This record gives sequence, structure tokens and C-alpha cells, in this order.
Amino acid sequence: MDRRDVVLRALDAVIDPELDEPITGLGFVHTVDVTADGDVTVHLRLPTSFCSPNFAYLMASDSKDVLAALDWTRHVTVELDDHHDSAIINAGLAADAGYRGTFQHEAEDSLDELRETFRRKAHTAAMERCLTALLRADRTRTEASIGSVRLGDLPDDDATASLLKRRAGIGLSTAPDQLVMVDHHGNGYPPDTVPMALRRARSTRISIDGNAHFCRGLLRTRYTDGGSETVTANEPKLTLVGRNSQR
Repeated sequence: MDRRDVVLRALDAVIDPELDEPITGLGFVHTVDVTADGDVTVHLRLPTSFCSPNFAYLMASDSKDVLAALDWTRHVTVELDDHHDSAIINAGLAADAGYRGTFQHEAEDSLDELRETFRRKAHTAAMERCLTALLRADRTRTEASIGSVRLGDLPDDDATASLLKRRAGIGLSTAPDQLVMVDHHGNGYPPDTVPMALRRARSTRISIDGNAHFCRGLLRTRYTDGGSETVTANEPKLTLVGRNSQR
């Protein structure tokens, strides 16, 4: 495999915490340069200049970490382009200053807390996708009845694999006898509360999916060259109407 392809494959592991998708699939990787000596330079672009600085830093920092972990890389440079905090973030990454060292007094919350919050949301969305698929596949099922569904009852498909991965990510068991519909502590729901809990989970999933779609459109609108190693300039753009939206 070409080393540039290895870099892109490694970057598949870097997830936008809010959108729960790889930065490669979202089109955030603008350029990748690799020298024969193993120096790697990656430039990232985001949908807007005002995307949350902590999200931006987390994705850029994670990108540097996964590339530095490759056994052949010598010097890794990751830079964020066209963001209102690009200079601060890029300087912090270059100095390996860490999140608090980069933002200093502005770094109110730790990245660990941020990651955990969005891991829980990702689990909620994955749970809802699996359970809603069961309801659609069997119209005789009631919403209340899905509170008793076990992991072993789910089909062996991508949605289930995604759920298992996200359960493991927040420390929940992936054993087949475990309930699917649980909170982030692994607690199930009384039957009479299951429909409302499912609706809340669906709201979380719709928000994540909608934001991901919107951000893809914003990126393609912002950069007429496609703005990415993985998104072409020929892909359809998003037409914005009315007030400007902020992610």
C-alpha cells in the first residue's frame, strides 16, 4: 500500500466527536504529503471558520497522534487551515503543548470530559438505529417490547457492529445476554418508559445525522476545489437559504 494511502487509512480512526464519523469520510482532510524519509504533513479543513475550537483541536491532535504511532513516520506535522483559532491550535500542536497548554485559561473543560459526552451520544444513536430497524422489520413489535431485546437478538450487520463498538467505548458489556436499550450506565428501562426513551434516543440520532449532512454541504460550499483528499469538486453543494447557521 502506498504510504499516502496508509496515512489516509490511519486517519480513518480519527472521529469528529459531534458527528460520530471519520474525518476522512467527512472530507476534512485537505492535503497529505509524505517524504521518502518518513516526514508527514497533513492539512485539515473544516466546514466553517467558527467550528468549535475544542472539537477542532481534538481532531487535529488525534490526527497527529495516529500518524506518529505509525512505525515508519519520522516527523509529523498536522495543521488546521482557515479556522479562527488556526494559529493557536497549530502552535500548540507543533509544541506538543496539549489541550490546556494550547488554550491555557480558555480550556475550561478537559478533552476527556468532551470525549465521554460524545461517546455516550454516539452509543445512544447506535442503539436507536438497531432498535428502530427491528421495529421496521417486524411491524407486530411494540415500542414497549424492545426494552427486553438482548444484544444476541440483533442481526449480524454493520449497525450491530457499530453498537457493540460504541458500547465498548463507554465501558458497557457486549455479551449477547445484555439488554440493548440501556442508559450510559448500562441500566435498562421500565416497560412504560421505553417508548419515551426511544424517542429521546431518536432525537439524538437525527441530530447527529443531520449535522453530519449539513457539515458535508457546508464544506463543499466553502471550498470549490472540494476541499479534501476524499471529496471531489464535482459533488453537489448545499444551497444555504436565510440566516447563517453555526455548527
